[in-house]
Amino acid sequence: MSSAPSPFPYRLVATDLDGTLLGSDGSVTRRTRDALAAAAAAGAAHIVVTGRAVPWTRPVLDDLGYQGLAVCGQGAQVYDAGARRLLTSVTLDRQLAGVALAKIEAEVGPLHLAASRDGLDGEVLVGPGYEVVGGLPATPFTDASDLWSAPLNKLYIQHPTLSDDELAEAAERTAGGFVTVTLAGEGIVELLPLGLSKATGLSLAARRLGVKAPETIAFGDMPNDIPMFAWAGHGVAMANAHAELRAVADQVTSSNDEDGVAVVLEQLLG
Repeated sequence: MSSAPSPFPYRLVATDLDGTLLGSDGSVTRRTRDALAAAAAAGAAHIVVTGRAVPWTRPVLDDLGYQGLAVCGQGAQVYDAGARRLLTSVTLDRQLAGVALAKIEAEVGPLHLAASRDGLDGEVLVGPGYEVVGGLPATPFTDASDLWSAPLNKLYIQHPTLSDDELAEAAERTAGGFVTVTLAGEGIVELLPLGLSKATGLSLAARRLGVKAPETIAFGDMPNDIPMFAWAGHGVAMANAHAELRAVADQVTSSNDEDGVAVVLEQLLG
């Protein structure tokens, strides 16, 4: 006589998007969609936890038919996708950000800049020399005053010669007392409100859902996912993940292009 399958051990499945849930082509495979649906049928909610602000996240959510809460903007925004409204929004202190930028540039030289404006329809402003990863929509600016003219949830910085790791390390060393510095992807070093992380937004969203940290399994690929892994009961790094994240992960799965999220969920579902 065959035994009944074990119940799904988590109540919340938290997934990063780029490099994790999304393949290199920016899509979510049928296998991964089916695994998430099966986890939901077993009683586990799926929550997207991404560095993208809401305007860059919404097309992915719409494609998934996603109606729940999403944590966007590196934890700055908790977004109700079904109601299409922001539940929480944390903005960057622009004066502190200006001081931080000055300190970093004094250390490493001029930076290429971009900024994510706050709000449901906040634009991403991109300055000269800044390369937007993945062809996401952005608005060019040439006058630096435009950068500071409206509330922001983050700044993006790039350097003409330093690697992402070198730039993030220099930014943390020189300006870590003014802003949170995080490495979110290739070419994506961010300056955030001090103390903000994905764990900040995820903990708020989980509380609204009545779910606790030990009941959460989290998937990610970059150092910006480290606080989320520290908060969640179980952290799963993709095979393509940054070495810093793999070092603190409870488990390493297949890559984002090999349905790594689905592989783990299918194993847990039996």
